[in-house]
Amino acid sequence: MNEQAKKNETLNAQNPAERKVETVDYRSSAGQGQAERNVQVIHQPRSTTSGGVLAGAAAAVASTLQSAKDAISKK
Repeated sequence: MNEQAKKNETLNAQNPAERKVETVDYRSSAGQGQAERNVQVIHQPRSTTSGGVLAGAAAAVASTLQSAKDAISKK
């Protein structure tokens, strides 16, 4: 994070884990000049990534692999 973004960082009193950072978004397209606009980025850390999300993804992969095996063996 650059120094200017640190100066524009605020904390949410209702959700202390949430951080709002005001920064500048720079975009450019082929044949166009660079566009600049002020934006606000909100960081919301997720506490559920340790097990729940990964377990669901693993179950989905296992189900997909089983379906593929069944299709190959024509069950």
